Amino acid sequence: MRPLLFSGLPNVPGRANGGWLWQALAIGFCLIWLTRPAAAHEIRPAALELTEQADGTVDVIWKQPVLSGRKLRMRPVLPAQCAPPEQTQQQFSGTATIESWQTACRLDRGQVRIEGLERTLTDVFVRLTLADGRELTRVLRPATPAFSLQAQTGDSPASAYLRIGGEHMLLGWDHLLFVLGLLLLTPVRRIFWVITAFTAGHSLTLAITALGLLRLPGGPVELLIALSIFFLAVEVVRKQAGKTSLTIRQPWIVAAAFGLLHGLGFAGALADIGLPKGQEIWALLLFNLGVEIGQILFVAAALGAYWVIGRTPLDRQQWLARPALYLVGSLGAYYTLTRILA
Repeated sequence: MRPLLFSGLPNVPGRANGGWLWQALAIGFCLIWLTRPAAAHEIRPAALELTEQADGTVDVIWKQPVLSGRKLRMRPVLPAQCAPPEQTQQQFSGTATIESWQTACRLDRGQVRIEGLERTLTDVFVRLTLADGRELTRVLRPATPAFSLQAQTGDSPASAYLRIGGEHMLLGWDHLLFVLGLLLLTPVRRIFWVITAFTAGHSLTLAITALGLLRLPGGPVELLIALSIFFLAVEVVRKQAGKTSLTIRQPWIVAAAFGLLHGLGFAGALADIGLPKGQEIWALLLFNLGVEIGQILFVAAALGAYWVIGRTPLDRQQWLARPALYLVGSLGAYYTLTRILA
């Protein structure tokens, strides 16, 4: 029988080839990780919409995600010539807070800045609709929390979604941990089909939810995603103990089923910024393509590490597979507990 990728862990932890050192490092990494706030969806973007009216006013909508029951310490700062709002309206959608107000302002000079963005792990998707009908898009990051209104250029409203989708996959630890769990469980010859099943699952629910055909509360979805990670770690351990199950025999089934859940998680990130009017399908396809590119890069990196260590005297199971399993199991359990408490 051909070996599993990243699998074949002996039932009794060995100390040969420095395996005990990597086990200690993996546990230490998990302990360090557990002392910081859960980052598994801290990269859900915030969104700022500025709509310029012909009468010299600007409608402002500021949406930012709520993480573990708390709001990030961020706020938009408009150009100095913009009058302070007389009143604001605020609502809570379950996963985000939405503030809206109107101000006397023109979007032709000055800069827009997100105060506090530099202290976060998130991005801010900015959409400007000018009085002449033009629509401009920016993505602000902790390293670049402001932009000048004099530069009336930007990403197209749809193309920015490609980058946001890729970043959401590559920085979303819960999704990466699940893919890593699939690699730990799956025989090499079946990796392509299992990853394809995961892709089909999350692409389906991403499209259905993003287009408004299905609505589910974010809290239970986040909890089930965390449970899916821990479940895979348990299945890998059972596999090494010589046991079997439907998941072990047909990993593509669980990949597709849990892919549906992860698609709901991706849709939550997309819902935070919305889809550009008139370009919904195009933006959705680009966001999903970005997710797939991020996933391919991660799988390629994992396979590359597997190949490189296989060309050395080091034991791949001790130096790669065991730390990966500790990572998936420990963080999967941690995310599950924090989301239950939240």
